Amino acid sequence: MSKYLVLATPRSFAKTDPAPIRLLEEHGCQVLRLPTDGGDLRQQLLEYLPQADAVIAGLESYDRTTLELGKKLKVVSRYGVGYDKVDVAAARELGILVSITPGANSNSVADLAMALMLAAARHVCPMDAAIRAGQNSKPTTGVEMWGKTLGVVGTGRIGKGVIQRAAGFQMKVLANDAYPDQAFVEAHNGTYTDLDTLFRESDFITLHAPYTEETKNMVDSRRLKEMKSTAVLVNTARGGIVDEEALYQALKEGEIGAAALDATLVEPACGSPLATLPNCILTPHAGAATYEAGRNMGMLAAQNVLDVLTTGTCPHLV
Repeated sequence: MSKYLVLATPRSFAKTDPAPIRLLEEHGCQVLRLPTDGGDLRQQLLEYLPQADAVIAGLESYDRTTLELGKKLKVVSRYGVGYDKVDVAAARELGILVSITPGANSNSVADLAMALMLAAARHVCPMDAAIRAGQNSKPTTGVEMWGKTLGVVGTGRIGKGVIQRAAGFQMKVLANDAYPDQAFVEAHNGTYTDLDTLFRESDFITLHAPYTEETKNMVDSRRLKEMKSTAVLVNTARGGIVDEEALYQALKEGEIGAAALDATLVEPACGSPLATLPNCILTPHAGAATYEAGRNMGMLAAQNVLDVLTTGTCPHLV
């Protein structure tokens, strides 16, 4: 008989590799994937939380009211690094730990950031759409990445991964972070600077900061006006860091060249005005959508659960 009930909500958890579920089951856990039978995730979560010892959580919200249902709940193990959807203060008061999977998807997100930069710079998506629509039009003129200036906001694991990849394009790096790693950035043709300088002088800007009160709408109309008219903005971090209404106006009026967002306020951003613009690429928060990242996140999220259930703590607590 299983000692623990573990709920798992991310759709990609153990989807291509059952190893994370095997790990949990081998250590006395029953894993219940939600939603079951195509039901409503929110309703099923509320139904099963009172019996659960742990949750491996996706991007759904865990507010105080939800957490209070978890009478046996020991840990909310986030399948990823963002935890803005979890009321951490309430969890702490209720004795529920919150963990993340740092580094598990860093390479995957860094790869996508580079892919989005290139696709936006060369207008790959609108050219592809034109050909599929049977339009015999000339290619859209783009900009090169080679030898340009890259602005990196946030130099954690993912930001550093982008900087390493940008070295292959011989890019100059302007970085900004509350906790700078001077040696790393200087070793990759870079320097730390203030945000105004970064936005004003960069040809490409990639965002890798967490979503906080300080970073909310950090990229607003003022910052967008600071950018070069040919500049490309990429956000693979969190929705809300970019003021999407201001970005829409900036793109529509040609204040900046292009943008690519993997993170938006509403995901996926199907009904966003940004989806009507040819110089904006939108992807469905797919930064971690690789086989490698899925396995890494699944194993680490599962191990975080086991560590908390068996020892009362784990190395990756928020």
